[in-house]
Amino acid sequence: MTGSLSEGDLGAALGERATLVQFSTAFCQPCRATRRVLADVSALVPGVRHVEVDAESRLDLVRRLDVTGTPTVFVLDGAGRIVKRAAGQPRKADVLVALAGALIPESSHQPDEM
Repeated sequence: MTGSLSEGDLGAALGERATLVQFSTAFCQPCRATRRVLADVSALVPGVRHVEVDAESRLDLVRRLDVTGTPTVFVLDGAGRIVKRAAGQPRKADVLVALAGALIPESSHQPDEM
């Protein structure tokens, strides 16, 4: 797994402070709820952007990041480094905690599970 994602990888701009990247599929019911949670969080926290990636059309990224199910969410810091990863539908409180880790500079940027 790579340690970072760029605007070129995602086909969308990164957030100034952090980016919430969601891998989804068309008929995934938990993906819809996850989309709402991540949109709410990105609207709540300045400089945070939510980017949704269609897993079926981006198999290159799915393989590279070892995404085995949807929804899968990655939290990137402002430089695009992956700092958190979660499989399944996250709770809003968990996303906010994970996001706080991306916004606070740490000495080590090893991806953690949410």
